[in-house]
Amino acid sequence: MYHLKQIPSEVKIKKIVRRILFGTHLHCPRCKSRSVYKSENRYRCKKCRRPFSLTSNTWLSNMKLPWETFYTLLWCWLNHLPITQTIKITELSEVTIRNWLDNFRLNIPDPDWLSPLKDTIQMDEAFFRGKAVIAAKDTLAKKVILRVIPKQYVQKQNVSQFIVRHVEPGSKLFTDGAGYYRGIKNAWPVTHQRDIHSKWEFGLTSEIEGVFGNLRTFIRRKYHHVTGSKLENVVAEFEANFNHPEIFKNPHEYLKNSLFLVPTC
Repeated sequence: MYHLKQIPSEVKIKKIVRRILFGTHLHCPRCKSRSVYKSENRYRCKKCRRPFSLTSNTWLSNMKLPWETFYTLLWCWLNHLPITQTIKITELSEVTIRNWLDNFRLNIPDPDWLSPLKDTIQMDEAFFRGKAVIAAKDTLAKKVILRVIPKQYVQKQNVSQFIVRHVEPGSKLFTDGAGYYRGIKNAWPVTHQRDIHSKWEFGLTSEIEGVFGNLRTFIRRKYHHVTGSKLENVVAEFEANFNHPEIFKNPHEYLKNSLFLVPTC
């Protein structure tokens, strides 16, 4: 594996992970006792006799990679390196890399899952790998929400459900002239205006069109392609990157926001 100057030593990486998970004092994940001692590459609690590792009870509990390799792989993902470049740097197989990238995506924190969009919102849909993606953008807060519909077409009920769940009442909603948007204010209290693209009207929906362009570029540059079964997770990754770039600033920030101890009995 190539050693990058941006990657700290194994000792420093372990210190970072230990501080994130345990704070200033190492303790047993089960009984919280600080009476622990090191036993080879693991720890053992003197009180409950439970053995544990640095990553026990976390989504890294089954990690077999060396710490520096793991950190390098995470750095490559956060910096949107193509798979081919990641293979060259880490010297891991494509299968291993793609499995780890799936793991990174599945553990992205979601601070916005209950926060609807409000004020001025542009909304549109696009199609990827035989599935529809409905998206909306709050043009003032610069936040987006994207949801995958597991079929090749969009129905009025899909649009209505999306708006009810993700748009605050009283918002201004801008869409194109698709039929499933007609009468949408009867389903939810919004002010609705439309662009008619066949008449070369694009002013009300230009930003959401740009979001889909960015999504396609994101997929192509980072993953080259995405299968239909992985589309939802990749779209969720794009949404999180768009809304909270601070979480993806570096491996430390990502781990600080995604890595935590799962309570045990």
